[in-house]
Amino acid sequence: MLQSEMQNCLHHTDFKFERTTSIYHGKVRDVYVIDNNWMLMVVSDRISAFDFVMPRPIPYKGQVLNQLAAHFLDATKDICPNWVLSVPDPNVTIGRLCQTFKVEMVIRGYLTGHAWREYSAGKRIICGVAMPDGMKENQAFPEPIITPTTKSDHGHDLDISREEILNQGIVSEADYLVLEKYTRALYQRGSEMAAEKGLILVDTKYEFGKADDVIYLIDEIHTPDSSRYFYADGYAQRLENNEPQRQLSKEFLRQWLIANDFQGKEGQVIPTFSDEFIHEISERYIELYEQVSGKKFVKGNDEDIQTRVLSNCNEAIKALVK
Repeated sequence: MLQSEMQNCLHHTDFKFERTTSIYHGKVRDVYVIDNNWMLMVVSDRISAFDFVMPRPIPYKGQVLNQLAAHFLDATKDICPNWVLSVPDPNVTIGRLCQTFKVEMVIRGYLTGHAWREYSAGKRIICGVAMPDGMKENQAFPEPIITPTTKSDHGHDLDISREEILNQGIVSEADYLVLEKYTRALYQRGSEMAAEKGLILVDTKYEFGKADDVIYLIDEIHTPDSSRYFYADGYAQRLENNEPQRQLSKEFLRQWLIANDFQGKEGQVIPTFSDEFIHEISERYIELYEQVSGKKFVKGNDEDIQTRVLSNCNEAIKALVK
């Protein structure tokens, strides 16, 4: 990877778009609300793990996430409506402004990641859902389980059960039934699309919002930041031999951080990312894009990325507010 690519990343934005009514800077995305009607989402090259943003950006990561999300949102629009109106730049999506449901719908087809860490600690219930005894790490559940999370005031994801969501009035029962229905259907479609590419969609999460009394799928879907993939080839043999699965996901970054004594706990320090490791992460994201979408990744042009994004967004906003 060229040094210029390392330097020409979209690390932070502070654009002054016309008719902007509010701005939100998330861990990875910078969101600009236009005229209180539309949301312009800039997907940066920041990378997060354990709810912390890592100090160095990853070249092309934002483009991978944005274009992969656009690919899957287009491929699932027959299942449920989604928020997207246009993708004016490799790193940008513009869509409807929705009132976001304060839960993330996590669905797991396999016992891995957070679920496995809970399971190996002796727990057999996660988010109010029972997990069978005698399972191995990375084994498929008898059927996919929905394990929602909600946000605390400090922004950390917290496990929550269906019953707690309804009892606390976070989501109405009528709406939650729709969220469950969409979640299972989207996961089924994502699994089928993954299988066509020799992959297993292990687990993922979906976010939903509401506008004009319609529930929309929002944010990103089936990307390496929201999903975990295994390679199907050799999966059964590796499971039988208790070997780690070959993954396409961000889990490798979490494991590297754990091995370097960082899990986001108090007093821990984020380890230094070398240029070589930055390059490896970037290549893994590009590999996942190509493997999952079946498309060749075309890097955004090498002009100054801030200038490119600003120009493309200004043109899109002009068309939007005519």
